[in-house]
Amino acid sequence: MTTPDREEVFQVLRELCEHCPDVRFGQLIVNLSYLARGMAHESIWDMEDDELIQAATKQLETLRSREVATV
Repeated sequence: MTTPDREEVFQVLRELCEHCPDVRFGQLIVNLSYLARGMAHESIWDMEDDELIQAATKQLETLRSREVATV
């Protein structure tokens, strides 16, 4: 993973953790792997960095839109 990609992953994961304080970090990563690769046990192993960024960003956008809708 390149440094800019790594920083992007960390930033998005940090924000996701703030939006989902009750979700354990390991759960978050596994859930993102399922979003990125589908509901298979090997998803966690096969997920590429760019897929993690995409899934995490999409999930963050979903959570943000839900917050706006409830305000």
